[in-house]
Amino acid sequence: MQYTSLGRSALQVSRLCLGTMNFGMVTDQVASFGIMDAAIESGINFIDTADVYGGPQSPDMEKGYGISEEIIGRWLAQGERRDRIVLATKVYQPMGTGPNDRRLSAYHIRKACEDSLSRLQTDHIDLYQMHHVDRRTPWEEIWQAMELLVQQGKVIYVGSSNFAGWDIATAQSEAKARQFMGLVSEQSLYNLNARMIELEVAPACRHFGLGVIPWSPLGGGLLSGALRKATEGRRAEPRMQQQIERHRSQLEAYEALCEQLGEEPSNIALAWLLNNPIVTAAIIGPRTVEQLSGSLRTLEISLSDETLRRLDEIWPGPGGEAPKAYAW
Repeated sequence: MQYTSLGRSALQVSRLCLGTMNFGMVTDQVASFGIMDAAIESGINFIDTADVYGGPQSPDMEKGYGISEEIIGRWLAQGERRDRIVLATKVYQPMGTGPNDRRLSAYHIRKACEDSLSRLQTDHIDLYQMHHVDRRTPWEEIWQAMELLVQQGKVIYVGSSNFAGWDIATAQSEAKARQFMGLVSEQSLYNLNARMIELEVAPACRHFGLGVIPWSPLGGGLLSGALRKATEGRRAEPRMQQQIERHRSQLEAYEALCEQLGEEPSNIALAWLLNNPIVTAAIIGPRTVEQLSGSLRTLEISLSDETLRRLDEIWPGPGGEAPKAYAW
């Protein structure tokens, strides 16, 4: 396994992060336990979840949230696991039907953290991530709440998710004024077919020392052999079929390149992300141990300059960083 620092922090995490959004939704507890056991045995020490994961992600659905954390908590309760992992979860999404059961008020941050700790059966969260920016809550309030959790030892590091570049800059400026470390990571949508963060989010992360943790690195299955497996799993759904048709010419070129390289498309997509110095770890969401094992091949792949150039041709980004991408 390969390890790297989480952003500018000294914390070492594996280059592959085990995402657990499927736990409790499409993967039952027994299978989830097997995946986590296999992950730590392979050297993966980074596990990502969220308070809302595990169901339809709606508090209006009976037991539609918190299940992923509960499964991880029961796994941790078996002992000799907690100190082997870096545990990340998130706060922001609705966790109830009340007006204060969501977003980033100090009130909700405190309660959400306590609830996550209870479900996870642990006394601290290694990386507590804001699942989305909340522009209605002042940063003084957000940082006050996060600082208190850090002082209490309930949270070690703070991260963001789905932030714009200027949100990251604002957050870090306010944190610096309070002499607080602020954010160490940003979890963003990033893959070969979704490269908009290259405009401003990635440069902001580089400037402020945040590690990027891409979510949906395979584009919801689009980049994992969609043409070859067009009738399997989520790829058979109407929305994905529309995506496949929209990108058919790109997919044909991409999958032909992967075949030429002798590698699975999913592993090339992950290797492309890990080739970027700003990326700390890519989140993988295996539904089986076999899928997890297949992803480990990614760490052995080295992409040549010619392959990187060809991938840019097939899946062009926004043209570089702002403003050079669109102005002089």
